[in-house]
Amino acid sequence: MFDGRFRTALDKGVRPIGDGIRRTGISADHLTALGLVTAAGCAVTIASGHLVWGLVLLVASALPDLFDGAVAKASGTASSRGAFFDSVADRVSDSLVLGGVAWYLAGAKGGRIAVLPLAVLGVSTLISYERAKAESLGYAAKGGLMERAERIVALSFGLLVGAILVPVLWLMLVLTSITAVQRFVKVWRQASAPRPVPAQTPVRLSAASRWREWRSAARPGESRPGRRGAATPSSRWQARRAERLGTGRVRLGARSDSPRRSHQ
Repeated sequence: MFDGRFRTALDKGVRPIGDGIRRTGISADHLTALGLVTAAGCAVTIASGHLVWGLVLLVASALPDLFDGAVAKASGTASSRGAFFDSVADRVSDSLVLGGVAWYLAGAKGGRIAVLPLAVLGVSTLISYERAKAESLGYAAKGGLMERAERIVALSFGLLVGAILVPVLWLMLVLTSITAVQRFVKVWRQASAPRPVPAQTPVRLSAASRWREWRSAARPGESRPGRRGAATPSSRWQARRAERLGTGRVRLGARSDSPRRSHQ
């Protein structure tokens, strides 16, 4: 939902900040690596039971991810390599943070409740996979009720008020599952729609083929394989010549017969 409604406006807002960071010599890859290290610290802090400090580090780990794209655009270093690094770093950060939450719940609550953040992590990974696979096939799979930005905001509320952490995780699981279904249906409809048939590229004939076609067009009566008895200029000339000769023979025969008749 965040990407569909606020991403464009946010990118315009952080563009001046990205240009300022670029002037300090910090690259987009540096910011991505910084966010990854901060996420690891956030996971350790939450696992040790310091939820408020974990919230601070969670916000701190999200800020580099917010500015790395603006820095890459401002410095002209946006590339597929950077996009790949950023995407992988996001998945690792999510795994670290939710793993830290699971560790904390296993110690504080006990029982099976520690599986809850891991379930949120599993469905979140499914959402990311759906988008990556859809884009590799030429479809769009953005959007949904609970994307990464919404998950970070919801988890921040749970860390701020520890008493509601478990209900927040249940809410995240439900909304994340709905988002996975939304993206699946969206890509399914795109893939089921009829796609335009690409125009066929005309075949370029060789010089010999073009000459044969020209010869066939210039001599339309020329015999071809499978067409017997087709008339050609030569055969028509021979037919007219034979006709003339045949007429002459008939006339000569008529002249030679007439004396014989007179003698009878």
